[in-house]
Amino acid sequence: MSGKYSNPEWASIEPIPFDDGSGSGIAPLATIAYSKDYLEATSYLRAVMAVNEMSERALKLTEDVISMNPAHYTVWIYRAKILFALNKDLTEEITWLNKISLKFLKNYQIWHHRQVLMSSKSHFPTLPPKELDFLMEMFALDSKNYHVWTYRHWLVRHFKLWDHPRELEDVESLLTADVRNNSAWNHRFVLRFGPRGEDEPDAGMPNGQAPPEEKGKLAVVDEDLVDSELEYVKGKIALAPENRSPWAYARGVFRAAGRPLSEWKGFVGKFITDVMSEDGPVSVEVKSSHAVEWLADVYVEEVQASGNEGRDEAVRMFTLLKEKYDPIRKNYWDYRIRMVIGQPEVSAAA
Repeated sequence: MSGKYSNPEWASIEPIPFDDGSGSGIAPLATIAYSKDYLEATSYLRAVMAVNEMSERALKLTEDVISMNPAHYTVWIYRAKILFALNKDLTEEITWLNKISLKFLKNYQIWHHRQVLMSSKSHFPTLPPKELDFLMEMFALDSKNYHVWTYRHWLVRHFKLWDHPRELEDVESLLTADVRNNSAWNHRFVLRFGPRGEDEPDAGMPNGQAPPEEKGKLAVVDEDLVDSELEYVKGKIALAPENRSPWAYARGVFRAAGRPLSEWKGFVGKFITDVMSEDGPVSVEVKSSHAVEWLADVYVEEVQASGNEGRDEAVRMFTLLKEKYDPIRKNYWDYRIRMVIGQPEVSAAA
């Protein structure tokens, strides 16, 4: 085989060619049209991996293969092994990785490799000063990049960044740019109410053995934090009332704090107005379907508490959702209506 690796540096290596099964006399049903350069590079890659070679030339070979196929997860694992075996400067590796990341935005292997590198406490005992800058550079290209967000969640846990001012600043910047950025809302919840590890038991969620009604609740509640977060969410809802993300965030906050949804009954009611006539309400003006669902759940809470109060209003809200504002989930709203109508009466003695 002649090509890039037919030179003295690689003379000691016998390349292992790609085997598509045709050598056994059985023709493959379909073959992948690999380029000549890629076939050559991977034939040498298989050869050096077979003998577990940890060398500069093998490291350069992995770079060549990655440049042609960054989704080749095996080469990433091998590259990491070489880097640690040769005690390479991982800061230089991160610099190289940044360029690859900006070129291949949706590649998972890149971010797993970055996590492997950052996991080395001997190389990165603390958060590298430019790491968050680079992540924001990535978000500027795609603010909802799943792989980048997954990595950032891990970064927060690994370096214990829940209260790092930059984390909240970046999230607020992203939400200011796009209030519908559900990924940023999720990260904000991780920072404010997410579990913080075994070394901080009072700050995390109960374990998986908790009963369903207790799941998602904080062991210790910072009421001032809850109040400030709910006020923050109100402002974002006002900007885009039909945006589900802040409504979902608010529900999470109420659950974490163990507070009833009815606490927001007045605020939510502002998004639903009955148009009245002399004979009573004739129609309903709705600014947010999520407000309708919220009020429905508030009335359900009242039914559960009293056995009757709020039942008609709960059914009315669910009917609005079923018939006009969320008909795609008609069967679900019918189920909710049946649950409300079938709610047993609570005796006065109870």
